[in-house]
Amino acid sequence: ISNEDHRIYLRLPPSPAEPKGKRPPVLVDGVTLNGPTLDIREAESFLRDAMPIIMEEAVRKATDVKEKVCEWRSPEQLKEVLDLELRDGGEANPKILQRCRDAIRYSVKTGHPRFFNQLYAGLDPYSLVGRFITEALNPSLYTYEVAPVFILTEEAVLKKMIEIIGWTEGGDGLFSPGGSVSNMYAVNVARYQRCPNVKELGLSAMPRLVMFTSEECHYSVAKAAAFLGIGTKNVYVIRSDKRGKMIPAEFEKQVQRAKDEGALPFMVNATAGTTILGAFDPLEEIADICERHSLWMHVDACWGGAALMSNQHRHLLKGIHRADSVAWNPHKMLLAGLQCCAFMVRGQTDILQRCHSANASYLFQQDKFYDISYDTGDKSIQCSRKPDAFKFWLMWKALGTKGLEERVDRALAMARYLAEEIKKREGFRLVMEPEYANVCFWYIPPSLRSTPEGPEFWKRVHVAPVVKERMMKKGSMLVGYQPHGDKVNFFRQIIISPQVSREDMDFLLDEINTLGKDL
Repeated sequence: ISNEDHRIYLRLPPSPAEPKGKRPPVLVDGVTLNGPTLDIREAESFLRDAMPIIMEEAVRKATDVKEKVCEWRSPEQLKEVLDLELRDGGEANPKILQRCRDAIRYSVKTGHPRFFNQLYAGLDPYSLVGRFITEALNPSLYTYEVAPVFILTEEAVLKKMIEIIGWTEGGDGLFSPGGSVSNMYAVNVARYQRCPNVKELGLSAMPRLVMFTSEECHYSVAKAAAFLGIGTKNVYVIRSDKRGKMIPAEFEKQVQRAKDEGALPFMVNATAGTTILGAFDPLEEIADICERHSLWMHVDACWGGAALMSNQHRHLLKGIHRADSVAWNPHKMLLAGLQCCAFMVRGQTDILQRCHSANASYLFQQDKFYDISYDTGDKSIQCSRKPDAFKFWLMWKALGTKGLEERVDRALAMARYLAEEIKKREGFRLVMEPEYANVCFWYIPPSLRSTPEGPEFWKRVHVAPVVKERMMKKGSMLVGYQPHGDKVNFFRQIIISPQVSREDMDFLLDEINTLGKDL
């Protein structure tokens, strides 16, 4: 018995029935420390019971076109069904398994062939297995000693992506928790490259910095400016043309404006595949302007980067090899599974390490017995970081580059088919010809088809929200909609999944007409 630190340590004598040689139990603060408290056989039994539920409900049924895309419940109804309250006592495994079934049942089935709502969809089996493996092993990508396989697979994937971008001088990169964070990395690195003292001296030692982006860019650019202290009013928004592409001449005017104001222009964010229209900024012309004014050129190719895999469509990103940094999300059209987001910088400059390192001595010891260049964690703003590249690596190994190319080509061919069908059908009208996999269109119900076009007509074409509500409550499919500039609400159909067929495109148009013909 000891009370040196005001605690009682008690070693109990062995019971007469205890086998000879077995250590007696040790108690600390009333807690028995001998042996594990987790029964591994019981844990394995639970996993064996849970996996068939996952395979049947979340994989087979969730990808079956005959099943619902969603089982709609209002928030209040769903709270009651799920019984969300957390209590002092635990529940038995059968009850937990039922909670698993309920969670799957009332979730949106993003792997369903008729889930068209977001810039990701479908289910790839190789990527899914990759996620099973990493979730089971639960590694973190800061040092080689704790994640050797995943450090090397990330390096291999980034090397190949950099090669595909066309950076002959090489580059560096990492996988981040989302394209928004990748764009934030770009702003931070670009600022550091222009003003290295910002890392130690902060914003108080900096001139007024100005960055540029198009009016069609992702909202994460403004968030990055706010988060990093640049300020949203120092993001100069460049006008886009009618197809949603940045106008280079307007970009250069804004650069000159910033200089005339005494500010320091430091970067531009160009977009390769805008969120709504799927537009690609003219990268070559933007690069020319960046060279003239010594600006960092970042390309947000989170959505459109997949076109680089296709010999037929990579022309959409002509000039991307001149960018200083690129964000590209394989979890979108390539189906690597959420989340899988690469941020890459051109050249062997070690700028990620210099910009973000904090030299934590408990992780990044300099006297390790292996090559510490593989301890890549200090170039990230995170400490714990998931091995998101592994699932992409495993899928890429299974399909090959040609298989990924076919995936892109088929999605864009399907988009072209849908656009042509829309032109043929009464009551449907394209917003514009699609450049990528975004097919934007209006549905005009029969009651409006003879109405002359004018302000009243367009006001009454505002039917997409009602059609969306009906499709969700029916569970037949999920398609997004939004207004855009002076255009009233229109549907934005995104085509990604290789499970999608021509019949699904026909169903989409038939179903919208069925759901909206009485409006």
